[in-house]
Amino acid sequence: MKGRVTLVGAGPGDPGLLTRRALAVLRRADLVLYDALVPAAIISLARRAKRFDVGKRHNRHAISQDAIHRLMIRGARRGQHVVRLKGGDPFMFGRGGEEVLAMRAAGIPVDVVPGVSSVIAAPELAGIPVTHRGVASAVSIVSGHAESAFGPVVDSLSPGAATLVVLMGLNQRGAIAERLIARGWSGSTPAAIVSAAGQQGAAAWIGTIGELGAAVVDTRLPGTIVIGNVVALSSRIGGVIETAPQVAAPVARLSGEGQRG
Repeated sequence: MKGRVTLVGAGPGDPGLLTRRALAVLRRADLVLYDALVPAAIISLARRAKRFDVGKRHNRHAISQDAIHRLMIRGARRGQHVVRLKGGDPFMFGRGGEEVLAMRAAGIPVDVVPGVSSVIAAPELAGIPVTHRGVASAVSIVSGHAESAFGPVVDSLSPGAATLVVLMGLNQRGAIAERLIARGWSGSTPAAIVSAAGQQGAAAWIGTIGELGAAVVDTRLPGTIVIGNVVALSSRIGGVIETAPQVAAPVARLSGEGQRG
């Protein structure tokens, strides 16, 4: 008897930001294949499942994507409910689309549980709205892992035309800043880096594009870069994660499991 596969978005890390459907699926799962950025507090919710780390990090791929597909297919063909647990949302730079197509090709029943993406959640937790009337009416989202990925999008943006949100771009922050400035963006344009949003140890750096490359942040943590005038609103709006100029600020109030959306 065939089982099935469900792709589940784990959100930014706080178990309180999981959807009710995600929690229900995790509790029913027989096998969970989880990403490196999913915290233990969420993984442990799959109490009855066997759980395996199949995550990829910068310059470290523990297992290939094809091998992940094979594990998902094998588990489902054994009659198991396989959960592919992914940080944020499965389709936001998460290769979820590839995994769904692989399951379709293998004849495996598959569905998707959307998750809260750090594209919105990380800035919001630091008091940064990615859109704001009179300040920004559009958002551009890029993967920052390689210049070939973010370069064409950055080059197409007129200075200040949209809020730019960069995922997986901490190691390229200097190159991103240089490219924006070369395209006419002012070096004084506000910029932020929100690290480990929704998790213990969350921190936020606030500065400018000109200071972005030299920002002192822990590149081992998941980080979201936000560039645009909306960043300046953080000091007025405030957030769960307190921000400070040019330094990584510790979480001042709620973090990790204590947060509730």
